[in-house]
Amino acid sequence: MVSSHGGSVEGSSRLAQALGLRHPIVQGPFGGGLSSVALAAAVSSLGGLGSFGAVNLPAERIGPLVAELRAATDGPFNVNLWVGDHDPGGLAIAPDAYARALEVLAPYFEELGVPLPALPSRFHQPFAEQVEALLAAAPPVFSFVYGVPPAAVLAECRRRHIFTVGTATTLAEAEALDAAGVDAIVATGMEAGGHRVSFIGRAEDNLTGTFALTQLVAPRVSVPVIAAGGICDARGVAAARLLGADAAQIGTAFLACNESGATPAHREKLFSADARETVLTRAFTGRLARGLANRWTRELHRRAPELPPFPIQSWIAGHLKAAAAAAGRTDLVSMWGGQIAPNLVHHTAADLMRALTEGVGADPPATTVVEAR
Repeated sequence: MVSSHGGSVEGSSRLAQALGLRHPIVQGPFGGGLSSVALAAAVSSLGGLGSFGAVNLPAERIGPLVAELRAATDGPFNVNLWVGDHDPGGLAIAPDAYARALEVLAPYFEELGVPLPALPSRFHQPFAEQVEALLAAAPPVFSFVYGVPPAAVLAECRRRHIFTVGTATTLAEAEALDAAGVDAIVATGMEAGGHRVSFIGRAEDNLTGTFALTQLVAPRVSVPVIAAGGICDARGVAAARLLGADAAQIGTAFLACNESGATPAHREKLFSADARETVLTRAFTGRLARGLANRWTRELHRRAPELPPFPIQSWIAGHLKAAAAAAGRTDLVSMWGGQIAPNLVHHTAADLMRALTEGVGADPPATTVVEAR
């Protein structure tokens, strides 16, 4: 591999040198139960940076998670949280408004035989509680989305030698993270699967592509940049490096691996012809996210104005997830995936890591092979 600085990819990466990585590869963190210790540990042990999305975990489970990751790998690993834990109107909802929100989704609850959930005391784990537990556990790397943590949190990370990674969807967000003193910045393009993690302006207005965003951000910030979105092979990693990124973050391709927390049905969909059609939707969580199009995205698109904000919509729809998964109903559950999914080939973390770090310039996978899976 050749970098924009003229050396090898591994040797010239500031991020790899700072964290002791053999390869400038970051596994994207997944929320909603899609992360796994097995996947994060496999990537870290193979010389990349494995990640675990802890957004849904209560504070008391974060310490044990970090301990489990430490026991599973000798390499550095990353734990991810969401700084912005609610959107406007998402902290609480009046009973009558909650009842109207349930009415929109009631037919799906009935179809799956799931009772309508009662109004809870809270809809989401508070970031303030989670980050306190994370600081106490002190993972090697703390990455975050949907904002910039308070200055006191970043200062405590520095004191505890926790490497911090913020996430930007625009140049303005990257500059805000750089000014706050983070150690690295993920530049995530609109091709990426999962949530659009914008925190300055509407997510719908922040849809710059990965390689354009990388070229905008890299020369204007002082810290390493990690390109994310639309990368699934060594050619994509090399392209990101040539455009100024210190590393590439891979999401969908790792999500499709057997070690991830995705259901077998979800992984199968990522290797199917259905992966050709992805959409940006607020229908699953109330926040804009990219996933495979299905019945839920199509039917709820028409009723988007009636859906409550994050995390209320996420909490309500989440009550359908287990029943839909148990029934193999991929039409009524989120199937997160990025635009690069039709090019996925590998089913294990080891095979994917090997492909990401070898064979630059190889031909793309044959379409007939992808469709046959």
